[in-house]
Amino acid sequence: MSIREEIERMECETLSPYATLSIHSKGRDVYEEPCDIRPVFQRDRDRILHSKAFRRLKNKTQVFLTPKGDHYRTRLSHTLEVSQNARTIAKALRLNEDLVEAIALGHDIGHTPFGHAGEFVLNGLCENGFRHNEQSVRIVEKLEKDGKGLNLTWEVRDGILNHQSRLMPHTLEGKIVRFSDKIAYINHDIDDAIRALVLTEDDIPLELRKTLGFSTKQRLNTLIHNIIMNSREKDDIMMSPEIEEAMIDLRKFMFENVYKNPVAKGEEVKAKAMIEQLFYFYKEHLDQLPAKYLRMMDEGESAERVVADYIAGMTDQYAITKFSEYFLPQAWQVDGY
Repeated sequence: MSIREEIERMECETLSPYATLSIHSKGRDVYEEPCDIRPVFQRDRDRILHSKAFRRLKNKTQVFLTPKGDHYRTRLSHTLEVSQNARTIAKALRLNEDLVEAIALGHDIGHTPFGHAGEFVLNGLCENGFRHNEQSVRIVEKLEKDGKGLNLTWEVRDGILNHQSRLMPHTLEGKIVRFSDKIAYINHDIDDAIRALVLTEDDIPLELRKTLGFSTKQRLNTLIHNIIMNSREKDDIMMSPEIEEAMIDLRKFMFENVYKNPVAKGEEVKAKAMIEQLFYFYKEHLDQLPAKYLRMMDEGESAERVVADYIAGMTDQYAITKFSEYFLPQAWQVDGY
């Protein structure tokens, strides 16, 4: 018996009857021989972790564009916090931690530079729209490894695709990540907003603090505990109505006071203009795209789709660099004006 088979046997013996077992995966689009050490979801997690798209997350905006300070979240640190929240819940419920971690690490790898500002622009420019969850799946299915993709299991791709509020994953592990994403960004964005002097703890409505907690630590503890206690021995992942309503209200508060705040979004107009101008530039100068993107057009992809793929994969700084290269006079670049 291989190490992988031993691990799979332990899953069968120890995980919840509602867990997604590795041996029950619907598999990959392209068959591969099983690893002798790692079950399929662990293998998927490793593939995402070692991908180029995952590494680029460290230089992509979460909420605050070009913040002055080293402690603001990036898209990568957000992803790691989602993963940690999700693993805590999965472990307590005896669900599949490897599947949860793979989904969490991959859920945002399709995000654009400059956070949701970049996504908003591309969604308006692309004929069929642009959504980061769909782009994340496109990356793992097609764009990584020079067009080969990562060949992930169906369950991981389903969790990545359906992690947003308007959608619903087909596994409990995917549902955990869907909740964990909200829990992470609401709470760490409060922390960053306080750091940026956009709000104070006392600005949060008192009733919400009484229900959820009077600090980021307390709120995380309340939300994670509530999910665990309300989901034990159940074929679903849920919160109590009171706590879920408070979380939704806190999210609304963040939209009104942070996500639309001119201090947090003061540079967004410039970022959106950069993305838009880069999009039109590349559509008119396709020869400036890397060779692998030109090959995609030879294989039948539209120029618009390929340009969106290229821009979406950029980090914030790379987008700024390319914009400067194409639109600023060389003397200005050199002199730093």
